[in-house]
Amino acid sequence: MKLQGRGVLITGANQGFGKAVAQACVAEGAHLVITARNAELLETARAEFALQASPGQQIIALTADVSDPVQVAALVKLAVERLPDFSGLVNNAGVYGPKGPIENVDWLEWVRAIEINLYGTVLPCREVLPVFRKNGFGKIVNLSGGGATAPLPRISAYAASKAAVVRFTETISEEARDSGVDINAVAPGALNTRLLDEVLEAGPAAVGQDFYNRAIKQRDTGGAPLERGAALCVYLLSRESDGITGRLLSAIWDPWETLNTNHPELSTTDIYTLRRIVPKDRGVDW
Repeated sequence: MKLQGRGVLITGANQGFGKAVAQACVAEGAHLVITARNAELLETARAEFALQASPGQQIIALTADVSDPVQVAALVKLAVERLPDFSGLVNNAGVYGPKGPIENVDWLEWVRAIEINLYGTVLPCREVLPVFRKNGFGKIVNLSGGGATAPLPRISAYAASKAAVVRFTETISEEARDSGVDINAVAPGALNTRLLDEVLEAGPAAVGQDFYNRAIKQRDTGGAPLERGAALCVYLLSRESDGITGRLLSAIWDPWETLNTNHPELSTTDIYTLRRIVPKDRGVDW
C-alpha cells in the first residue's frame, strides 16, 4: 500500500472532501490524526475509519481550530508523539465565508474566513516543517479551490484566501528545497459538499445568478468525484511523487498519475504554477 506505516495529519477531516481523503489514506495503510471543529462529527468519522483500519493502525481524533496557534501546536505535538513515521500533512479545513459584494458583507465574517483558510494552512505548515526537515522527508498537501485561479465574485474571502494558499505553497516549497520535503496544492474540482449546499441556500441574490446557475447544474450532474481528488492527495503523500513540489495540480484536468515520469523536466519549468499573463502570451504585441 502506498502509505503503509506512515503517519498523516488531516485537517477538516470530519466530512466532505477531508473525510474522503482520510478514508483513502486509511485504505492505503496510513496512521492518522484527524481534526475538525465539530467534535461530534469528528468522533463519528474516527469511528468509521477505525472500522476500516487494519489491526494496529492508529486512528486518533482531536478537536481543534486550525487558525489558533496554540491549538495547532498541540495538534502537531500529538501527531509527533503518537503516529509512527509522521511524515504527511493535508491542510483541508476551509470555509466559503460571507457571500455578496465586498461592500455589503460582514467584515468580521470576511476576516474569519481568511483566518480559517489561510492561517489554518500556514500554522500547521509552520509546526510540521521543522519536524519534516529534521527527518529529511515529508509531504504537505494544501487545498486550493476555484477561487485561486479565476475571479469568484461575491465570494471574495474564499477567492483571496485560496489564491494566497497557492502562492504560499510555491513560496515555502522554495524554502524547503533540497530538504526532502515536498509541498504542493490540490484543486479537487467542483465538489458536491456542504460548500455547494451553502451556495444553493444563499441564493442568486447573494452569489450572483450565473454562479447560482452553475451550482444548480453541478448539483444535478453530481459534481467532481471526491475519490479522484482523494487519490491525488494520496499520490502526493506517497513516495511515488518524490521531488514534485511547488505545484498546483488539478485532480480532474491534469495527468498527475504519470507526473513522476516527467519530474526532471517539470522541475525546470513554471508548469502548474500561478503566473502573470503578458501580451505575447496571447499573441499580441503591445
